[in-house]
Amino acid sequence: MESSPFINNTDDNKGNLYDGKNMALFEEEMDSNPMVSSLLSKLANYTNLTQGVREHEEADEDEGAKKQTVKSPQMGTFIGVYLPCLQNILGVILFLRMTWIVGTAGILEAFIIVTMCCSCTMLTAISMSAIATNGVVPAGGSYYMISRSLGPEFGGAVGLCFYLGTTFAGAMYILGTIEILLTYIVPSAAIFKAEKAEEADALLNNMRVYGTCCLTLMALVVFVGVKYVNKLALVFLACVVLSILAISKNEVCLLGNRTLQNHGFDKCMKTEIIDNVTMTTKLWSLFCKGPELNASCSEYFSLNNVTEIQGIPGLTSGVISENLWGSYGPAGMLVEKAIPSVPASDASQDKHMPYVVNDITAFFTLLVGIYFPSVTGIMAGSNRSGDLRDAQRSIPIGTILAIATTTIIYLSCVVVFGACIEGVVLRDKFGDSVKGNLVIGTLSWPSPWVIVIGSFFSCCGAGLQSLTGAPRLLQAIARDGIVPFLQVFGHGKANGEPTWALLLTAVICECGILIASLDAVAPILSMFFLMCYLFVNLACALQTLLRTPNWRPRFKYYHWTLSFLGMSLCLALMFISSWYYALVAMLIAGCIYKYIEYRGAEKEWGDGIRGLSLNAARYALIRLEEAPPHTKNWRPQLLVLLNLDSELSVKHPRLLSFTTQLKAGKGLTVVGSVLEGTYLTRESDGKRAEQSIKSAMASEKTKGFCHVVVSSNLRDGFSHLIQSAGLGGMKHNSVLMAWPASWRQSNDPQSWKNFIETVRETTAAHQALLVAKNVDSFPHQERLAEGTIDVWWIVHDGGLLMLLPFLLQQHKVWRKCKMRIFTVAQLDDNSIQMKKDLQMFLYHLRLNAEVEVVEMHDSDISAFTYEKTLVMEQRSQMLKQMQLSRTEREREVMLHDTRSVYEGICSDHIFINAYLAQLIHDRNTASHAALSDKTDATPERVHMTWTKDKFCTERNRNREPNASVAVRDLFNMKPEWESLNQSNVRCMHTAVKLNEVVVNKSQGAHLVLLNMPGPPKSRGGDENYMEFLEVLMEGLNRVLLVRGGGREVITIYS
Repeated sequence: MESSPFINNTDDNKGNLYDGKNMALFEEEMDSNPMVSSLLSKLANYTNLTQGVREHEEADEDEGAKKQTVKSPQMGTFIGVYLPCLQNILGVILFLRMTWIVGTAGILEAFIIVTMCCSCTMLTAISMSAIATNGVVPAGGSYYMISRSLGPEFGGAVGLCFYLGTTFAGAMYILGTIEILLTYIVPSAAIFKAEKAEEADALLNNMRVYGTCCLTLMALVVFVGVKYVNKLALVFLACVVLSILAISKNEVCLLGNRTLQNHGFDKCMKTEIIDNVTMTTKLWSLFCKGPELNASCSEYFSLNNVTEIQGIPGLTSGVISENLWGSYGPAGMLVEKAIPSVPASDASQDKHMPYVVNDITAFFTLLVGIYFPSVTGIMAGSNRSGDLRDAQRSIPIGTILAIATTTIIYLSCVVVFGACIEGVVLRDKFGDSVKGNLVIGTLSWPSPWVIVIGSFFSCCGAGLQSLTGAPRLLQAIARDGIVPFLQVFGHGKANGEPTWALLLTAVICECGILIASLDAVAPILSMFFLMCYLFVNLACALQTLLRTPNWRPRFKYYHWTLSFLGMSLCLALMFISSWYYALVAMLIAGCIYKYIEYRGAEKEWGDGIRGLSLNAARYALIRLEEAPPHTKNWRPQLLVLLNLDSELSVKHPRLLSFTTQLKAGKGLTVVGSVLEGTYLTRESDGKRAEQSIKSAMASEKTKGFCHVVVSSNLRDGFSHLIQSAGLGGMKHNSVLMAWPASWRQSNDPQSWKNFIETVRETTAAHQALLVAKNVDSFPHQERLAEGTIDVWWIVHDGGLLMLLPFLLQQHKVWRKCKMRIFTVAQLDDNSIQMKKDLQMFLYHLRLNAEVEVVEMHDSDISAFTYEKTLVMEQRSQMLKQMQLSRTEREREVMLHDTRSVYEGICSDHIFINAYLAQLIHDRNTASHAALSDKTDATPERVHMTWTKDKFCTERNRNREPNASVAVRDLFNMKPEWESLNQSNVRCMHTAVKLNEVVVNKSQGAHLVLLNMPGPPKSRGGDENYMEFLEVLMEGLNRVLLVRGGGREVITIYS
């Protein structure tokens, strides 16, 4: 949540604010929450400083106090927004290219171009006004609005594109300024001069030199202070207005219907009579090989007469009808008037004659791209929002008024130019037919210099505005910290002027000046500006449709349909202007977006994209709720149950590694853990545990959610997680946990009881269960060498056993492992047919795996199995005895008066462990001896009840020299097998036999997947169940016990 820029409680004034007894009821609240009076006083003192909102300044604590005491110029609507917008919009294109666009496209199409571009900017201005009036807009105007509405990634990408566009716009305006200076004002000032063939290169070099000088001068003006820029703006704008109001006459010379370049002659005639003698003119010399009347001349020159027409015949001349339609053509096409002429048979020499020709191939979309930069100044005011007295009021009024004013000017210019100026003059881009004057200057009165000087100052002013706005934009981006390497440009002078940002802007601007071609730069600018406008419209539409509670703009004249129309128009104009430039601009913005996403600072600004994500997530969850997922879409959505140690660190981080390998970033992962206690007392521990799990997830590259529950006991906590983790249709369907490896050594039987209860609850909830044994030996990030993943498919419970290896093989760690599937055949099964059927089943499932059918015939239950069962039951009996209360124990001791024996036992734990250790130690001697003994003698009825008395006796006997012999004799005794529970014996027999087969076939496998048998319905045999599972997995390294959720998870159908 973004902190408020004006709520900033400090400890030194806290005591003074809350004196008195009137608010005693709220005394405890006052430590964390301010009184309303305090809040309002801070709000009243809040100033919209250039250096941005407080969140930008949190890192600059040393400079913070100094910066906050300095106030920036407090500008109003007219000076701060209207004039900058007007200057940027009425820029270089109006004076240098507008007449050519009208002449080439015709009045109707030029009207369409202007209307389309101005509509785009007006719709964008409406969207921008809505965003600008929805809260305080600090420095960085458009960037701030986009980033806070669409998030740091979009904001940074579009903000940097807009910054580059504004900077290159400055270069374009400076190039326009120098073009006017060297072409129309002081041609003699050119440093580089050349013959006609190399004239273009010389002009480019002159523009580079003068452009660099002009840039340096402008940068110094901006460095001195923004107020001087605005004072100069008044002078520049006055020149523009005078230029537009001026009008006069001019003549154009035609040869036949072709327009002539009026450079090398002063009279529009072939010959003239001087003192009754016919003399040739300078025009004759341009087309003939000599000044003589009988000299050889151009065929077209000989066949056609020279005529002089008015360049500006006026409104009543009817020239408007000729200029209604366009006159497109390829480069080198002659600019001709629609009058009859005698064509020449040989046109090969025309290119050497002084005709006016098209310098580039003209078509409608090109004109759109060249014209659009002339309407791109609409954000000049909002870029300097930090300097405005009331940005929320000034930005909408100033921007919309400026766009309305310039739209009227442009549309009037289209009509006036088309109705007053001859078509051949309009299509003459550089004014060659009017003696090299600026074409728009032919309208000026009393002299063309009014327009020339006015356009010169207009371009200067627009360049200054660009150099003023661009550094502030970069400074705002740098201070947000979303692009790490730009942070140095966030610093500036004591009053907040962006010195370093201005330096970078000047360097980039110089790059544009070195290109020195105004026509090449204009379409590129169009792309960057259009992309920015597109996202402003998107931000407004998104906020309006999402109806976020904070969306309360003071500007009410907006609608989401207008924003979508503006957005569509921006996108259309991008591809109309230049589809390849549009793609390049999108690629640049995309690269910046991904960079900020990858390296940028994490920011949470309550942006619209996050709101859209929430809405989309809500919609998707509701849709998922409507029906359970189809088998084809089923994938394990995991709930990972973690145990934490006393330091709240994750005990088995490899469980998270395995989750990552199994999921590969797909589907849902919820990592849960339980703390014992009450939430009120362990709230801080809960947050620490959550942070610990999140850091473990980050290090293991596990993507998912973390959920820590505080509960009175672990069993209830895990039960709550299994029941309530997830939301709606996005709930887990599988539970992953580690096998409690030390359950035999644990003093507290609750550990393995919790495990069994978890198994029961996942079964009841119809969720799959995955239990990993020796999870700490599972691979981390290292790739495994070639090996196998062995699946032991005993019972079919939905196909999860076969799906899991396939999912694991998608990850690089397990990619080299092959899958082997083993299944068990009974005595009455046809193992050969089973293998064929299984291979066909796997073929239909599109799974590559080796198949093997293992035959397990019914065999007699071995003595070894009986011994294992006896050990298990004796252990169970002793565990129950351990659970007697102290009172019962003392009563038992008093009744038998055997206190010495009772005290001789060090502890129940040592007693059981010693007993089990002895039984396990002797398993390979006494038990296997019994297994090989084939005698059919009936077992003797020897009563063997292993009690504490016998344990003490045997322990004392162990101290004697023949202790080992005595123990062996003890274990060679025939137990009372008939008294054993036959169900336990059968289960142990299955576990032992299956374990033998699995160890024999899969001991070298990288991972073994086994069907997990279900727990007993009666809780009395829980400890026996744990023993069965332990025996089943004995001798195997990495094991994954799998229990299906009761539904099919894999299908043969497409």
